[in-house]
Amino acid sequence: MTPDDRHTLPLEVNGDVVEVSVRGHHTLLDVLRRELDLYGARPGCTAGVCGSCTVLLDGAPVSSCLLPVEQVGTRAVRTIEDLARDGQLHPVQQAFIDHTAFQCSYCTPGFILTAVALLAAEPDADRERIRTVLAGNLCRCGSYVKILEAVLDARDRLNGHPPAVSPPQAGSETKSRNKAQAQARAQAEAEAVVQGRPEVEGWR
Repeated sequence: MTPDDRHTLPLEVNGDVVEVSVRGHHTLLDVLRRELDLYGARPGCTAGVCGSCTVLLDGAPVSSCLLPVEQVGTRAVRTIEDLARDGQLHPVQQAFIDHTAFQCSYCTPGFILTAVALLAAEPDADRERIRTVLAGNLCRCGSYVKILEAVLDARDRLNGHPPAVSPPQAGSETKSRNKAQAQARAQAEAEAVVQGRPEVEGWR
């Protein structure tokens, strides 16, 4: 078999075992995007430096752009699309919205997954530890301060403390219909951003 020959490979992705058609040179990122239409993991530097392609492999963040898909084996892959449960965002996702911890949002899924993995392994991680771990993810828009605030807030929420920032509320009776509709659109777009959905934010 040559590297260009296609063959079928089983992968566990977001809790389901799927059969994917791959070539020997395909990375996990290639397969997630091209075969499974999971666009939350994004190509960036293609050198494992920027973090935009981050996914979780058995709970640990990895650069999917560097990982040959054939080396995944039986390990469980989890992408940003799998974080929300029953319509409820993960606390890290919600904190990113509440702190407006993104601008263009291209890097957002990678930051969120890195933070989720850290807080699962180290629930009491302090500011410096969080800053150190997030240093492996790059934000070209420079939203680092708000990202750090969001992760600190998410840590506290996961430990049972109230949010540091109240989530935006829907329009009240005193607000105009146009303003309420604008708020609803903004909330929908923010939720799309933190779930890696391309249909609203436009990233593929």
